[in-house]
Amino acid sequence: MENVACNLCGSGRHTPVYEMPDRRFFREEFFTVVECNQCGLGFVNPRPAAAEMQKYYPREYYQNPPTTSHHHYLKRRFTAQAAYLEELGHDGGRKKLLDVGCANGEFPRFMATRGWNVEGVEVSESSQRITDFRVYTEEFQNIPLNEPAYDAVTAWAVLEHVHDPMAYFRKASRLLKQGGLFVFLVPNFGSVASRHLFCEDIPRHLYFFTRETVRQYLEKTGFTLEKEDNGRKIYKLAPNNWLAFMVRTRLLGKKYSFGDVPLTSKEYRRVHHLQSGIAAALKYAAYSPASVMDRMLWPVIETAQILRKSYGVSTYVARRGLTKKH
Repeated sequence: MENVACNLCGSGRHTPVYEMPDRRFFREEFFTVVECNQCGLGFVNPRPAAAEMQKYYPREYYQNPPTTSHHHYLKRRFTAQAAYLEELGHDGGRKKLLDVGCANGEFPRFMATRGWNVEGVEVSESSQRITDFRVYTEEFQNIPLNEPAYDAVTAWAVLEHVHDPMAYFRKASRLLKQGGLFVFLVPNFGSVASRHLFCEDIPRHLYFFTRETVRQYLEKTGFTLEKEDNGRKIYKLAPNNWLAFMVRTRLLGKKYSFGDVPLTSKEYRRVHHLQSGIAAALKYAAYSPASVMDRMLWPVIETAQILRKSYGVSTYVARRGLTKKH
């Protein structure tokens, strides 16, 4: 474990926001999320050092069920992601894309079918080996390129995972052609899901961004912010346990800590060795009726958050070269 200063402004002063465990693989290990007192960036501190992180990305992290519904989901998601790059495809010529954190390579392959030259970056040893296009296996900032070579760089739910987001912004700025696009999706630390409901994937998620901290990263690395989409059309960070949070904090006037969070239905089945089905669903409803009501209200709550631009994740589109590079 290592203690770190703020990646954005360098301040060593921060305030704890919450503590929670690795709910996915190591529930006995707890981590603290802090907020920088100077710029507002959220981050895990102390955190696992880079050499320790492979432990938190076992092979099952990258395994997706080969079902028809999953394939339909991926097609919808990739179509939504590709829409952010559509304007570049109208310029003529074959465009070049670098997908940072390409995992098993599905999105670059999707873009290749749309006429793009594609490359990727993936450091995890647990992801599937890719042989049909070039993949750099170093950290993004260390890949052996430093000249403008790409029309677009994408990072879908990647920057929250890395140990040095600033290095990623700087590298993207160096590798993009003049007017090229950097498109990335990150958690919204201004949302109730990210900041209060323990919905982040700690410690795989190490950094948490607000609109203001994203703006500062972009200004410091030579980008102009062109668009923010706050919503769920690519990834979701649903306000799980929103109802319990509101009752405890607004009605009872008490603090909402991780100890107040009920098990998810999946966690409940695992703890009680239950198979999914009606019987398990009824037992879970008896265990946490508030969770069932909470889930029923999700569509309404999520829609309201999107309208207020307070949903749990945001996609940003930034253009290279229209501001003075620092």
